[in-house]
Amino acid sequence: MSELNLNAKRVIVTGAAGGLGRAFCERLAAAGAHVFAADINDVGAAQTAKNITTAGGFCVSGKVDVSNHESCAALIGLAEEKLGGLEVLVNNAALYGTLSRAPFEDLKEDEWDRVFSVNVKGVWQMTRAASGSLKSSGNGSIINIASATVFSGSPQWMHYVASKGAIIAMTRVMARELGGDSVRANVIAPGITLTEASLNLMADAKTYGANRAALLRNGEVDDISGGVLYFASDLSKYTTGQTLVIDGGKQFI
Repeated sequence: MSELNLNAKRVIVTGAAGGLGRAFCERLAAAGAHVFAADINDVGAAQTAKNITTAGGFCVSGKVDVSNHESCAALIGLAEEKLGGLEVLVNNAALYGTLSRAPFEDLKEDEWDRVFSVNVKGVWQMTRAASGSLKSSGNGSIINIASATVFSGSPQWMHYVASKGAIIAMTRVMARELGGDSVRANVIAPGITLTEASLNLMADAKTYGANRAALLRNGEVDDISGGVLYFASDLSKYTTGQTLVIDGGKQFI
């Protein structure tokens, strides 16, 4: 049976300047992966890389605007140069903590468009830019980060919820179109996780998840990172087109 062995596995993580993205980079590097931390906030991405290299891991960083094809293509070229190839793409970049919450009738059209430009178009742009490299690896893995709000229908947040639902649908198409090239595509849908963004967005974030989860506690970044490690490893080599909900059992109560 395959083991969770990420020794020198070449990985790109977008949205890596902080929060879950930084945690994913740190956990992947700790498991032996060679990581490229990418973000439109290149200063934050560089800090992620510095944290990892100081701890003895391998991480480089760069700037990317996931909504722009040229920027994504340039990033993949740089990652190929720095990592020597690419086997795993973690599409984590998204607008989240800065979004307004309002009834869907009152959401602003420009914010709706920005959400879809980054959260949905960004996943498409990064994946199509990386597809050639992933195919060449002979064992590629795409890990798209959605949200458990897709299943709960979180009110007053339709633009965000809809964008994350689109990611699940897109991933199923990726799995079908790329499977013949030994590239798998899967989704992680986290519930409320205690990151700075969640705490800034929700005044009751510390109690909201705990009161509604079967496990009676909030999600931590390590809880979500475990799913990323699984999909990045060969333990998931026959798993594709799937959505892993990590929310402490909220969907069952």
